[in-house]
Amino acid sequence: MTKLNIKLGLQIPLFDYPGVAPYKLFERVADIARTAEASGFDSVWVMDHFEQIMGDPAAPILEGYVALAGLAARTERVNLGTLVTGVLYRNPAVLAKMVTSLDVLSGGRAVLGIGASWNESEQQHYGIDRVSVAERMDRLDEALEICRAMFTQDAPSFKGRYYEINEAHNVPRPVRPDGIPIMIGGSGEKRTLRAVARFADACNIFGDAETVRHKMKILDEHCAAVGRSPRDITRTALKTLIIAPHADEAAKKAEPVRAARGDRFGIIGMVGAPDDVRAQARELREAGLDGLIVNLPDAYDLDVVAPAGETLAGL
Repeated sequence: MTKLNIKLGLQIPLFDYPGVAPYKLFERVADIARTAEASGFDSVWVMDHFEQIMGDPAAPILEGYVALAGLAARTERVNLGTLVTGVLYRNPAVLAKMVTSLDVLSGGRAVLGIGASWNESEQQHYGIDRVSVAERMDRLDEALEICRAMFTQDAPSFKGRYYEINEAHNVPRPVRPDGIPIMIGGSGEKRTLRAVARFADACNIFGDAETVRHKMKILDEHCAAVGRSPRDITRTALKTLIIAPHADEAAKKAEPVRAARGDRFGIIGMVGAPDDVRAQARELREAGLDGLIVNLPDAYDLDVVAPAGETLAGL
């Protein structure tokens, strides 16, 4: 697998925007994606959630893979993926078929983002079986084996404890001969980063520069344990980006975001004027990242999306 080139990604919210009617929601999402593509972002990501997780769960929200299929038709260059698919939400063979179809629709731009399905409230509302963390991680390992096999083999078979396929055909095939790249989201040191070393082409973690440096050291150790070169894995982190022409304006914009969301995972950490944001991004890159994926609380404002891309592209 050629190393996945993700230097700057934008995670686009799929829920309600101020002043946008629910039936117009996708049009605004498409406008954001096109603006991101034009301003230097190399990938566009959406959450894989069925209800809003940062506000009213009854608010409008689009299903992630349907939205990505629409974005495949509205964009030309950016990679497309979920950040990240919950492993419990779909049979992994069906998921592999869905992502392959997205790859074909987009001309080879799909990325499978996948993780261990943390949101128990959503699972309860949708009747998705809630299982222990250990079982979720075991299911993730099996799903990764199935998806990789279906991306690279003609009619693979697999029998695990939780999932099984028997000569599963996946036609049309992925556009890229070596298959569709896989990104695992999460920072767990014992299981998640080990799964990255075993199965993934990329990872997406949380945390400040010190945390990133530590997690990358753990990932290197897992790579050594399985005999894999650490350089094969694209390393990214997710950050909420709050940018404004002046630092005091950005700090003021950050206050309600922190109040509403909190910062349990250290996601909010890029706040300031363009020069401040570039310095923060360089610190994270120097800690061991290949790229950043950011979300913008005010992404509905295209006049914010463009400066964000122009500020960070090329770092």
